[in-house]
Amino acid sequence: MPRFEPSRIRRYYDRHTPAFVGLGEGRQSGAIHRAVWGPGVRRAEDAIHYVDDQIAATIRPPASALPDVAVAKSNGASLHVVDLGCGVGASLIHMAQQLPIRGTGITLSPVQARLAAQKVRAAGLEGRVKCIEADFCALPPAVERADAAFAIESFVHVADASRFFEQCRELLRPGGLLIICDDFRSGAAFAASRLRRGTREAAAASSIERFCEGWHVNTLVTPEELRARADEAGFEHEDTRDLSSYLRIRRPRDRVIGAFLRVLDWLPVDRGRFDDLVGGHALQTCLQHGWITYQLVVFRRT
Repeated sequence: MPRFEPSRIRRYYDRHTPAFVGLGEGRQSGAIHRAVWGPGVRRAEDAIHYVDDQIAATIRPPASALPDVAVAKSNGASLHVVDLGCGVGASLIHMAQQLPIRGTGITLSPVQARLAAQKVRAAGLEGRVKCIEADFCALPPAVERADAAFAIESFVHVADASRFFEQCRELLRPGGLLIICDDFRSGAAFAASRLRRGTREAAAASSIERFCEGWHVNTLVTPEELRARADEAGFEHEDTRDLSSYLRIRRPRDRVIGAFLRVLDWLPVDRGRFDDLVGGHALQTCLQHGWITYQLVVFRRT
């Protein structure tokens, strides 16, 4: 039995999505994943779409293979891309504005599905992009096969990694791309820590546990374990990019949240109301010490 059933993850996102959209790093665009200050990035808007742009560049077909975006708007696009854990649809909308694609977003949250529909309409993309309420590990038959699929900060919610890859194999056409950007446990984390061995392991375990509990994480594997599960399902590993060093952690905002959580420990309140803050603060500690890494991994279906 998974630690967090889909119903609990649904409630988590139904409860926190308004705050993610209104107060998060991507509040101007509606994106609810992390900003990545990669090479050449100078603006917050570019940082929040850095992962989106990396995925778009990976799935972009040769210039001669597809019509441009303007033609796609009038005649339809042939490349079908699925966002596995689409949030409010910001990534798909951003990509559809650059590439001649049709996009399908999958979210467990009815709150997110409603917000995504509003954003798609506002962007004028109703004919090319849709976001539906469903479980991406048990996709409804109506979801057509895809040329590419991606999961940004949603793989960690998966209860069964093997089932996830099996579903992706059913979803993707032969030769299709699967791109996962998420947090992974670092196999070499303890060696890099300055703490003494016993204290180091206890601190890492405690921080990882708080992260998993706060963010409703079911699966936190090493990159090696991820590739092994993918290989078993018939996916070839093509590329891994470690984005950890491009995340901005321990910002003034993060320090304020840390101080708030320390005060919260002394107050008679329901800490479940702040589970996203607890998990995010613990993740910052894990990233700082190298116990967790943030990576973008590309696979191709054989």
